[in-house]
Amino acid sequence: MTTLDADLRSIQEARDLALACRAAQREFATASQEQVDRVCAAMAEVVFRDAARLGRLAHEETGYGVPTHKQVKVEFASKAVWESIRDIPTVGVLRRDPQQRVVEIGWPVGVVVALTPSTNPSSTAIFKVLVSVKARNGIVVAPHPAAKECTYEAVRMMAEAGERAGMPRGLVSCLREVTLPGSQELMRHHATSLILATGGTPMVRAAHSTGKPAIGVGPGNVPVYVDRSADVAAAARAIVNSKAFDCSVICATEQSVVADRPIAAELRAAMRREGAHWVSATDKRALERVLFTPSGAMDPTAVGRTPAQLATLAGISVPASARILVADLEAVGRTEPLSGEKLTTVLGFYSSDGWRAGCDRCIELLHYGGDGHSLVIHATDEDVILAFGIEKPAFRILVNTWGTLGAIGATTGVMPSMTLAPGGVGGSVVSDNITVTHLLNVKRVAYPVREPPPAAYEPAPGVVAGGVDRPDDQVERIVQRVLNQLGGPR
Repeated sequence: MTTLDADLRSIQEARDLALACRAAQREFATASQEQVDRVCAAMAEVVFRDAARLGRLAHEETGYGVPTHKQVKVEFASKAVWESIRDIPTVGVLRRDPQQRVVEIGWPVGVVVALTPSTNPSSTAIFKVLVSVKARNGIVVAPHPAAKECTYEAVRMMAEAGERAGMPRGLVSCLREVTLPGSQELMRHHATSLILATGGTPMVRAAHSTGKPAIGVGPGNVPVYVDRSADVAAAARAIVNSKAFDCSVICATEQSVVADRPIAAELRAAMRREGAHWVSATDKRALERVLFTPSGAMDPTAVGRTPAQLATLAGISVPASARILVADLEAVGRTEPLSGEKLTTVLGFYSSDGWRAGCDRCIELLHYGGDGHSLVIHATDEDVILAFGIEKPAFRILVNTWGTLGAIGATTGVMPSMTLAPGGVGGSVVSDNITVTHLLNVKRVAYPVREPPPAAYEPAPGVVAGGVDRPDDQVERIVQRVLNQLGGPR
């Protein structure tokens, strides 16, 4: 098959799936809340039961991460996400405000096109299907080419389970012939209502450039500040485990430690005990060469790799006990490549004297490719924690927990989600963990609660007054009518 043939097949499949999805969505738009919830529950259950296999398939196809960790993400994206949205009303009357006399009614967006990444393929697709269908939308998934088979399998399982539970055929589908022109056709198709984009910066920019409504997420160059008030041993344990989780492919993973100088040495020692291996200056330069392309982009061959795999790529030696690799850094920016986002088991390490200096360093790191995303702080001083929350250009400030699992809502109370929006500063229209409410339109039935102001009844200049029904005129007529009925004076 030539490349042209593949592109044409992908474009045709995109058109067919979009039209079938729109037809199914129009049918599903009349479903009751009970029917919607039965379909979603069936889809969540089928992938949750098969999470181990789906996690293994994602690892085998992409080569990224750890199979058991991918299983954890599939379980989270199915069970935890479904439990978080299960009781949210999406059909009919959602809320009544008797004081303002407003009735809110749920309404679907239509056909959602979901772009999914290679780093978290199955879990992201599962999450997007659930939050879309819960709002009575249809969804067509456009997977990353490097993860098309595992993504397709997860979506296929959900579609079949949903259809057995009464969902119209075609409401949930996935591109099988995946090419860039096919994905572009799907995003631009007239049946598409909204694009939900999770992936690299080029993918998100493509989604925003189609002219369709889009919710996109950007990179997460997440700093983790460890204050002198922190439980240093607990901070070291959280940082190393979080960075090692699925080989650091979740965008909210810690990318650089900023240690308060009085506890920096203690933190280094504690991290070493947890499996962190500090690389030499020579090994650091070797890692820079394999992690990034000459343009500064992350090299896909180094994404989601273990320290041993990275050592082989870079031609360096690391101990078998190494869970993550750490490099001492001095600056932030292009002159210090490891200060950027590293979706692999490499972590930067800075030392700053005092929380204000640490605050400044964290802001530098966020500006260098992570604006609006997330930040982690380990501290017990509530004043310092609140100062970080107020001052940092990040919309998830995670306290004394893992960046990976805290930001997505697995270890914190934020909304469980596999799509973390960075707000306006990060190029997104919202700053939330994306969920069903972002894919649900709301109609409002509004009754009057006040009269128009008297000046609103004034005729335009040049218009002869007369025939304008003012509030005072209404009152006068009512009084006159009552007097007439009583036979009183006129």
